[in-house]
Amino acid sequence: MVWLWKCCKRLSAGLLSLLLVSSVALGASPFKKKKITVGAKTLVVEIAETPDQHERGLMFRDKMGPDEGMLFIFKNEETRFFWMKNTLINLSIGYFDKNGKLIDVQEMTSGKNVPDEQLPSYASAKPAKYALEMSEGWFTKNKIKLGAKLRLHP
Repeated sequence: MVWLWKCCKRLSAGLLSLLLVSSVALGASPFKKKKITVGAKTLVVEIAETPDQHERGLMFRDKMGPDEGMLFIFKNEETRFFWMKNTLINLSIGYFDKNGKLIDVQEMTSGKNVPDEQLPSYASAKPAKYALEMSEGWFTKNKIKLGAKLRLHP
């Protein structure tokens, strides 16, 4: 009986993972979208607000458009740590403080084919409430510099 329970539990977890990967592959997103402005650039990004969404992030994406990305919104401001587990593309991350001021930008390398224990952690230089992941080099290409403001539209 215990063996059957463990098998069912593994099968359920496997099916859930398969469904999540399939939904992303088919273009479905479990994230809502929101219009934001960063500096002078206005765009629509996916929003990650819950711990499950924070953990999922941009995993398993094999491409992103030049102005596509994800805004991670946290309940409080603290030093944030991101890593690229199951992330197939290189990304830029901008960390913003509680006032929406850009305090740090980093380039993150894909975690594809990297064992978990060897994945680097990308820590914010200062406490952050928001993190914006965009395509590789996005902040530089769009001339978004430290001190730029993040604004969420209603």
